Amino acid sequence: MSHKVVSQLNESQICDLLDLYKNEFWSKKRIREDTVKMLAASDIIIGLVDKNDRLIGFARVLTDFVYRAIIFDVIIKPTHRNTGLGKQLMHTIIEHPQLSNVEHFALWCLPEMAPYYEKWGFTSEIGVTLMFGKNISNRRRDVTCNVSTTHNFYE
Repeated sequence: MSHKVVSQLNESQICDLLDLYKNEFWSKKRIREDTVKMLAASDIIIGLVDKNDRLIGFARVLTDFVYRAIIFDVIIKPTHRNTGLGKQLMHTIIEHPQLSNVEHFALWCLPEMAPYYEKWGFTSEIGVTLMFGKNISNRRRDVTCNVSTTHNFYE
C-alpha cells in the first residue's frame, strides 16, 4: 500500500478528516468550522495520504517544543487499520525533528488502547492525578446574570 506523510491538509483532506471523525465516538460531532480552527491552532499536523491524495491517517500535536508535547486525534481510516499505518503515524510524531528536544509526550486513550501506546514508552503509571473539566463558557448562553450577585461557576 503506497502512502505519504503530509504536514498540512488541503480542502479535500479536511473533508476526509471529518469523515474519519464521524467513525469515532469521541469526535463524531465535530464540524468543519471548528476543525479548520483546530488545524490552524495545532503546532504539528501529521497526515497520511494514499496514492490518490486522500487522507487515511491523522494525528496532531500541541507543544511548547521544549518540555511538553500532547498528541491528539490519532486516527486511521477503518479500512486501513492493522496495516502498520498507526505505527508509522506514531513513529513520525515521536521522531519528528521539531520534537526531538521535548522532554515528555502525553496523550489520552481508552484503557484498551494503553498496551498499544506502551510500545512507545507511554505509561499510565505517572503518579499524578489527571483532572478534566468542560469549558464553563460552553454552558447555556441564555442565562442572564445579575452583576451584583456572586456565582460559583464551578459547582
